Amino acid sequence: MKMTAEDLKTFLKNVVVMIEEQKEYLCELDRKLGDGDHGVTMSIGWQAVNEKLEAELKDEQDCGKICITTGRTFLSAVGSSVGPLYATGFMRGAKAFQGKSELTDVELKDFWVAFVEGIKERGKAEVGDKTMIDTLQPTLESLQTNFEKSNDFLAAFSEAVIAAEQGMESTKEMLSKRGRSSRLGERSLGTKDPGATSAYLILDTFLTTIKSAQVA
Repeated sequence: MKMTAEDLKTFLKNVVVMIEEQKEYLCELDRKLGDGDHGVTMSIGWQAVNEKLEAELKDEQDCGKICITTGRTFLSAVGSSVGPLYATGFMRGAKAFQGKSELTDVELKDFWVAFVEGIKERGKAEVGDKTMIDTLQPTLESLQTNFEKSNDFLAAFSEAVIAAEQGMESTKEMLSKRGRSSRLGERSLGTKDPGATSAYLILDTFLTTIKSAQVA
């Protein structure tokens, strides 16, 4: 498959729309576990990205520059812990796209591998801690395994998003071990982690975007 710089910008704009739609839901999840502001925080970051997409990035065709600007903008707009995590993900992933206006299956796979590994390295969380890593690690493992078999990014990423959803759902039965929610003990059981949820929604939005791009 092929993905263009315009498709990449469409994905980012689709995330902006999705976050606005899910903002209250993400805050509702976070009210049960933390400050209750995860949806608002994500909205602030993605609205800042949207401003860049409509101005500085409007005519940009270098997919690496688009991702670097996205990461830096998100970091500048979002002061909480999620800011550095997504910034690292996008900026690490950007290396796979550097100087490219059209992306191949291998480059798309390399982006998401670097994206997840960057977040893991920055955040230091592990599977079972009830964080976004519970969504992202299964994504990474599924993507690498399936891509190695098929060299078909769309097929491999489709499987990876299924793994991401299962990872997200698994956080319901986990005790929080990181951040403010770790103080809740058993009261953190029964609620999905908001960070794991928003990470899944972003992955799912990417899948929807690339499927639409192939049809078009």
